[in-house]
Amino acid sequence: MTTVHPRRPARRYGPERDPAVAEADALLDALSRREPVTSPDAAVSLLAALIDDVDQRCSSVSITPST
Repeated sequence: MTTVHPRRPARRYGPERDPAVAEADALLDALSRREPVTSPDAAVSLLAALIDDVDQRCSSVSITPST
C-alpha cells in the first residue's frame, strides 16, 4: 500500500531533478512561443495544429464591420 504520512509532505520534483518535467516544460515553452514542434506524441501534434489554426483565423479576421 502506498500512502503519504499525514505529517510528511509529498515529494515534489522540479525540472532540475526529473528530466521528463524539464522536457515537458521545454515543449510547452516552444508551443507558447509558436515555434514549430515535432513530436511523435499525438497530443503534442494536436496542440501544434490547434495553435496554427487559431493563428490563421486571427490573421484573417477583419476588425472593420462588413455591410
